[in-house]
Amino acid sequence: MSRRRVVLYNPRAVFFTMPLGLLAVGSHLDRSRYEVVLVDGRLETDPVAAVLAAIGGDHGREAPFVLGVSVLTGSPIQDALEVSRAAKARHPELTVVWGGWHPSLFPEGCLEEPSVDVTVQAQGEETFAEIVRRLDAGESLEGCAGCTHREEGGVPRREPPRPLAPLTDFVSHDYGLLPVERFFALKGKRQLDVVTSQGCRFRCAFCADPFVFGRKWVGLPPERVGEELESLHRRFAFADVNFQDETFFTSLERVAGIAEELIRRRLPSTWAATMRADQGDRLPDDAWAACKRSGLRRLLIGVEAGTQEMVDRIRKDIRLEQVLRCAERCLRHGVAAQFPFIVCFPGESDASVEATLDFARRLAAMSPTFQTPVFFFKPYPGTPLTEDAVKHGFRLPATLDEWARFDFYAGDGPFTTPARTRLVERFRWYEKHAYGAAPAWKRPVAALARWRCERRAFRFPVEKAVGELLFPEPVLS
Repeated sequence: MSRRRVVLYNPRAVFFTMPLGLLAVGSHLDRSRYEVVLVDGRLETDPVAAVLAAIGGDHGREAPFVLGVSVLTGSPIQDALEVSRAAKARHPELTVVWGGWHPSLFPEGCLEEPSVDVTVQAQGEETFAEIVRRLDAGESLEGCAGCTHREEGGVPRREPPRPLAPLTDFVSHDYGLLPVERFFALKGKRQLDVVTSQGCRFRCAFCADPFVFGRKWVGLPPERVGEELESLHRRFAFADVNFQDETFFTSLERVAGIAEELIRRRLPSTWAATMRADQGDRLPDDAWAACKRSGLRRLLIGVEAGTQEMVDRIRKDIRLEQVLRCAERCLRHGVAAQFPFIVCFPGESDASVEATLDFARRLAAMSPTFQTPVFFFKPYPGTPLTEDAVKHGFRLPATLDEWARFDFYAGDGPFTTPARTRLVERFRWYEKHAYGAAPAWKRPVAALARWRCERRAFRFPVEKAVGELLFPEPVLS
């Protein structure tokens, strides 16, 4: 029996993280019944043509019956729209299914687009597999938990949410669906992206995760993580693993077990992951040491704000003292770290912004391996802070085309002022050059940058103007 084809598409973006969401849903399909083709727009000079070629009955094969698209809020929506519209125009009978963050937040809104037939909310493996099975059998999607579809007459129907399933219910990810070597080349290193858990138990008011996953979390056991990484290393000989889990250190016992698995299997690889400051503060010192021995090279530890008042307001549920103790642990064990911050939350005072910059500088000065990127608050949909901003007059985009123009990276935020924006942008440039490791020819610039950061002397930023002219920052959107 010939297999029916399912095409999966990952829209264009400016980063080269492997499309793990599509990899998960594609791997979970019954491969004896379905041929899965994954197209990544970031790897194609003409994404529309690439998708149409995958769809278009090439080499005598019939066209696929499902196109699945992973959609992030922001500029990837435009690419997703172009591909979905072109595919639907070529094959009107094709069922186009959108999943990912934006369809999870706006399931009915995405169905206002005629080229989109179904949206998937939250964890997608079993939902997408059931959608494919039902469509293959010519059955209705009524009662298919975790999706939204059109009833007769075109009215959107949202089905009940699907409970978050244990990751042990799903098959291992089939990296054969990806051109892994091309990703290595684009990254400039043999770094494999891996996810070992889903969801988040925390309640940060600026994050959409609590809305999408209901503050639930599931993770693979250490034995399976070790087994899969060993198998993948035999196949791809990666030199680094970037764990893309949103909260990798949620279970400290699991993390210690993963470290021991990597040590026992003697994998010649480093790794990086996310950590909350309270988790790092609670992690026993012997577990820190085991993580380091197993290859831990870098942690991403979100701080977000530099005053306890603002940390509490955004429901981060950490203490700034925990951040400092966590940073000291990183120093002691030789682990690099990124400590991201956010400024200009709705209603935030100038003094609070200044305090955040001070705290960021304090951390950056602790080690040349510490980075403290500062971002402007952008109202991500589905978050309590955004809902509060809307109540006070902030207008969110109303259509998919407007959401496609909603830029989360470039420029400043909607709750800042020209003076604040100028201060933050200058601080970011000087702080980046002040404390990191610098070659000899850059040391005079680093010394001047440190002087400016410590005294907040950012008037007449001549070095910044020259530096940006000679070494422009990459565009992130």
